[in-house]
Amino acid sequence: MNSRKCGMQGEELTAKYLTGLGFKVIAKNFHSRYGELDLVAVDEIFILFVEVKTRKANSLVLPAEAVFNSKIKKIIKTAAVFLEKNPQFNFLQPRFDVSEVVIKSLDSINLNYIENAFDFDMAMLN
Repeated sequence: MNSRKCGMQGEELTAKYLTGLGFKVIAKNFHSRYGELDLVAVDEIFILFVEVKTRKANSLVLPAEAVFNSKIKKIIKTAAVFLEKNPQFNFLQPRFDVSEVVIKSLDSINLNYIENAFDFDMAMLN
């Protein structure tokens, strides 16, 4: 399985997970000049900006370890663009989450969902 297909599978699994928790996925792969948001989901309280990192089981690092400070800054800037273009969601509390997906085999996939993985202040400190 190539990395693009692997990533799409991770995003699909994460979207199903969020839907099961009562969130509605409102955007997938939203692009701005700063970067991309893998998933954007909402409920009555939160707007989630979710970075999905998918790896095969034999990867040397955990998926979330690939979310560096430079990536975090791009996600935050892209989230601001998303909210600018979609002001109807500005009343919701923004949250930045990371979904770690590890594909062991076609029948064995692990998802580790990290709420509040980072915030604006953390990104600006580093």
